[in-house]
Amino acid sequence: MTIETKVWDAAEVLNTPADIAAYLDAYLEDGSPEEMLQALKTIARSHGMSALARETGISREALYRAFSDKGNPTLETLLRVMKALGLRLAIAA
Repeated sequence: MTIETKVWDAAEVLNTPADIAAYLDAYLEDGSPEEMLQALKTIARSHGMSALARETGISREALYRAFSDKGNPTLETLLRVMKALGLRLAIAA
């Protein structure tokens, strides 16, 4: 008997702003900058790059570039993406 497996993709389960916030918070707490960028890329994919481009006014190509392995999104890009996802940036002590 062969067991079939499927690669788990977090983008498939990030359906609500609360899900996205919890996922992102975990990376903010323990992740490296590279891991954080990968998490943001996963979140963007979960929402759909085309939809995100429309909602942010940032081209799909620019979003893919910003969230690529060599990407370095600006604060403006991050804030626009977060707003489109129903999130806000907050600082807590």
